[in-house]
Amino acid sequence: MSVTLANWGENSNGDIDVTSGESCLFPIQIRGTVTESAISQKPAHGKLKKLDASTFQYTPKGKYKGSDTFAVKATGQGPTASGTSVITVRATIK
Repeated sequence: MSVTLANWGENSNGDIDVTSGESCLFPIQIRGTVTESAISQKPAHGKLKKLDASTFQYTPKGKYKGSDTFAVKATGQGPTASGTSVITVRATIK
């Protein structure tokens, strides 16, 4: 997993690789505390499940190979900033 970290209130992007038919945990990795989060864009070729305020699980559809995109919106407080950020994730399913 590769994610560009941002401060709270800034948007960021990430890339993950997932094997078809398996799941991948996606933790929100912005410094500080996540106070709330939600799915802001559902994936087209899989399911995204919120496990807790800072962790999501992505599972691509069985036998699907290709790419998918989803986004998570999170609000939190960090050492230098607070606010809401959108993290857009590009998944490559192999």
